[in-house]
Amino acid sequence: MAQYELVMPKMGESVAEATITNWLFEEGDTIEMEESVLEIATDKVDSEVPSPVEGTLVKKLFEVDDVVRVGQVVAIIETDGDAPAASAPKQEDKKEEKTEAAPASSSNEPVAQESTEIESSSDRFYSPLVKNIAKEEGLSQSELDAIPGTGKDGRLTKDDLLNYLKSGKKQAAAPASQAAKASSAPAQKHTPPAVSVGGQDEIIEMDRMRKLIADHMVMSKQVSPHVTSMVEVDVTGIFQWRSRMKKTFMERDGEKITFTPLFIEAVVKAIKDFPMINVSVEGTKIIKRGHINVGMAAALPSGNLIVPVIHDADSKNLIGLTKSVNDLANRARNNALKPDEVAGGTFTITNVGTFGNIMGTPIINQPQVAILAVGAIKKKPAVIETPEGDTIGIRHMMYASLSYDHRVVDGALGGSFLRRFADYLEQFDTSREF
Repeated sequence: MAQYELVMPKMGESVAEATITNWLFEEGDTIEMEESVLEIATDKVDSEVPSPVEGTLVKKLFEVDDVVRVGQVVAIIETDGDAPAASAPKQEDKKEEKTEAAPASSSNEPVAQESTEIESSSDRFYSPLVKNIAKEEGLSQSELDAIPGTGKDGRLTKDDLLNYLKSGKKQAAAPASQAAKASSAPAQKHTPPAVSVGGQDEIIEMDRMRKLIADHMVMSKQVSPHVTSMVEVDVTGIFQWRSRMKKTFMERDGEKITFTPLFIEAVVKAIKDFPMINVSVEGTKIIKRGHINVGMAAALPSGNLIVPVIHDADSKNLIGLTKSVNDLANRARNNALKPDEVAGGTFTITNVGTFGNIMGTPIINQPQVAILAVGAIKKKPAVIETPEGDTIGIRHMMYASLSYDHRVVDGALGGSFLRRFADYLEQFDTSREF
């Protein structure tokens, strides 16, 4: 007999830890090779940890809701082969490991960013999400340490921190030096009104992803003053081109071409013309992004939303964009995305036309400053300008809307960017091959 150490797998450069959400086996159960042993969740995606060996689960080293760092042993599996020997850590050692904060991350994602104000040498463990909220709210190390925690071993959970902020204690406890920041800080959250429940009402508890989405959307509206501009686009050219070329695309490249890669191609061109739409804000600093990473909002079968990212979209041709869009969309539906594939976005596009809507006013995906919504393509009578004069014809028309952060994107920039996006679609070369 040998013992195999099952470790928390590496899930991407921007992910240092994950939360155990469910054990699929109990101690003493037999596990087949490649069978999933436990379910985990990061601040970006949910996934499972499979066993690379066949054997018996003899020891679970962590419990549900424990936060585990990448590379830590989570379970011991006894095998019949010559798997690497393992010595299960003592319970005291496990607790000591969990109280050590992970090294600071360089990620700038809204739900995974380490706070520079929170020291890793703290006596308490803080998850990246808690650290990020603390940074956004301007909490000091001492103030955070003083908040009672209801998690395992007194760990401060996200709900503990949000409840503390909602109570208003933060305003009274904040040091005087932070008063100067008050004018630029997000508005204090208000306590939502009580909701009455009737006998015929059904109470549905939000799942973990829906809670994260809800928190992220509320935070975005508090952080950024949203403005939305809209434009109507004649997409007759790309509609007819796609209808003519989709069979060739499938036969040549084995890919189904949708409108999404065509929209992303136009977005990339417009960003190159107006690079100040591809920025983020940190305090009074504007961070101009050196990469064009386009996120595409995708609805999951559960009804939740996820935003996989095409990194360096400006380096891909139309075929490359098509393959990336199809691959990410398929794996999003199958819950098979990696954390890095939903991180690092600098601009987001969402297709509300998928649901038959002609227009939308989306909420900005922080820390980005703009998000584009495209509506359903409809045939409409329209005025066609020709050298011989104006005529009326049936055209394929679409509304596009851009929500942007008015702190750094004025109407001139937002409106010009949106118009340029529309121009690229309307001036699409219908004679091109790919």
